[in-house]
Amino acid sequence: MDRIKYNKYRQFKEFAIRNMMLVLTIISLTFAVIIGISLYYKSVPILDQQSLWSLLSGRSWKPLKGEFGFFPFIMGTLWVTLIAIIISLPLCLLSGIYLSEFAHPYIKKMVYPMIDVLAGIPPVVYGVWGILAVVPFISDKLAPHFVEYSTGYSVLAGGIVLAIMIIPLMISVFIEIFGALPGGLREASLSLGATQWQTVKKVVVRKSFSGLAAAVVLAISRAFGETIAVLMVCGNVAEVPKSVFDPAYPLPALIANNYGEMMSVPMYDAALMLSALLLFVIILAFNAISRLVLIRIERNFAL
Repeated sequence: MDRIKYNKYRQFKEFAIRNMMLVLTIISLTFAVIIGISLYYKSVPILDQQSLWSLLSGRSWKPLKGEFGFFPFIMGTLWVTLIAIIISLPLCLLSGIYLSEFAHPYIKKMVYPMIDVLAGIPPVVYGVWGILAVVPFISDKLAPHFVEYSTGYSVLAGGIVLAIMIIPLMISVFIEIFGALPGGLREASLSLGATQWQTVKKVVVRKSFSGLAAAVVLAISRAFGETIAVLMVCGNVAEVPKSVFDPAYPLPALIANNYGEMMSVPMYDAALMLSALLLFVIILAFNAISRLVLIRIERNFAL
């Protein structure tokens, strides 16, 4: 009899815990839905006056004249994020492989705290460093070889600073992914005569590919929303960049620079809320698409 009561109690406990976790998961997802609905509600006034396509494809940003074109800001966001990923991904991947597979334990003890320090530095410090080091380097040393003139406040400067900011995150996640791989896979590969590099290339990276892709998606999402450091070095000119040496104006910088100012201008508040909604949708859509791609890659590897 006592055993029957105990089994019923255990089943009830498991049922309660399972449903509690389900409720908490739904609550977490609800926050994202509430944010999206709130931003859309605040953006309705400008959407009632102008079509979404005209706003997204418009190139003119003149709030005093009622012209709100978001295309330069969208392109600025994409340019800066793409450059940051192109710079940081090879560095982080090779660094993660070295630290997890080849580095001496003494080197790991020295490097890991430095990665944590880099991850904890405030974004404004990266921005100041970008102004003092990256911008002058681009203006005086790099740009003259490619263009006639550049102030240094450019897409490239924003991409470099943003790449430095997301490097600690990507390296840490890559190391965790490689560390979670069963050691027996490495031993089996080495026992068959493969070199350590062949094992890394054919076994470690291949088996960790889905996790690496997820880490890159996480880094891109972080890069999309970065604000302070990027707006300090990008130049903040509302024009579509034609090269990496041209200034840009990413969406997060637009919101941070202008929210709270010029709110007396008609539709300005709604335009900024729409820019926040666009950023929200871009990140959401990118994560959804990347998840679908990741599922297909995992299926191909399973075959």
